[in-house]
Amino acid sequence: MAHRQKVEKDRGYIFEIVKANIIALIFALLAVLLSALAVKLFNISDGAIPIINQVIKTLAIFVGCIFSLKKPTNGWLRGIVCGFIFVWISYVVFSLLDGKFNVGLSMLNDCVLGMVAGMISGIISVNIRKRK
Repeated sequence: MAHRQKVEKDRGYIFEIVKANIIALIFALLAVLLSALAVKLFNISDGAIPIINQVIKTLAIFVGCIFSLKKPTNGWLRGIVCGFIFVWISYVVFSLLDGKFNVGLSMLNDCVLGMVAGMISGIISVNIRKRK
């Protein structure tokens, strides 16, 4: 019986991570569309685009974690996993949309930023739930 409870608990964690990444990806896609519109309308320089993209990725991870991570333990770890997975999923999706795949040193930078953003988001989301 204890094994069955552990399996169900693990499934719950996996479901939370999958849900967080789906929410984060939807948020990121919408935010990229809005930022592209803003860049076009307000003639924002090309130098600002990488910064805007990093902000979008960070906010997407935060939103995904806040809405999905509800179990009371290991928020930091689940956040790190969410951030890491999101970086790779978003890389694949946006590379497919762009038509080219470029893996470089910036990908390592994105992974670290995603994992840190996920860790902070996971800690916040778990602690918000505890106070309710």
